[in-house]
Amino acid sequence: MNATQARALAAEVLAGIAPEADLATLREDEDLRAALDLDSMDFMNFVIGLSERTGSAIPEADTPRLHTLAGLIGYLSR
Repeated sequence: MNATQARALAAEVLAGIAPEADLATLREDEDLRAALDLDSMDFMNFVIGLSERTGSAIPEADTPRLHTLAGLIGYLSR
């Protein structure tokens, strides 16, 4: 998966959790949870959705890497 695909996937999964969220307005280093007003359950559902859509388990230990857009894209496009 490349960076463009990773961003698109994140936007799709996020749309089901926080439809008003717009990744285009975020800085690469901004905390997704704070910027998009995601509580812990929303963020966990986001991680689960990413895991389901990619077919790859995302260990809980890796979730801090997904807190920023840059980290999320880097993680998914590895």
